Amino acid sequence: MPHQFDYRATSTEPAKAVFAAMVNADCLRARLDKLGGRAAALLEHQADAQSARFRVQHSLDPQDIPAAVRSFLPDDFLINRLETWQRTSEGRYSGTAQVEVPGTPASATGQMGLRDTTTGSELRVRTDVRVNVPLFGGMIEETVGEQILKLLDMETNFTLDWLSRNG
Repeated sequence: MPHQFDYRATSTEPAKAVFAAMVNADCLRARLDKLGGRAAALLEHQADAQSARFRVQHSLDPQDIPAAVRSFLPDDFLINRLETWQRTSEGRYSGTAQVEVPGTPASATGQMGLRDTTTGSELRVRTDVRVNVPLFGGMIEETVGEQILKLLDMETNFTLDWLSRNG
């Protein structure tokens, strides 16, 4: 059974501006350059004011992966993430994410929401992490989920900083 993780971030910027930055190809490339590892790439990108679909590739330095998880991964592994977003109403966006780690028994899916608040906007992400490894899967899911939450926080902070500089 997959482990579920919740992430929440707020911004003083309206959802429309945060969405525009989150799906902006230049922002995505800059974020990948800073946070995506040596094999980072924007593999696919389509976005407008109403919707977006993009695929990114990340890599991690094995030293950044807890030892308990490292033994289940290939030496040079990649993380592929597909995100889709849709504007659902004024100041509201919903999205999904699919994460694959080729060559491993790990995957993740996510449901995302971005909405206006009285003070700006709020991003919420619910991630389900699944690792199909007998006996150790739950422990690995917990570790992977913690890493995902750290990555979401770094990506959100990068995007909001990028928005403040390029808005």
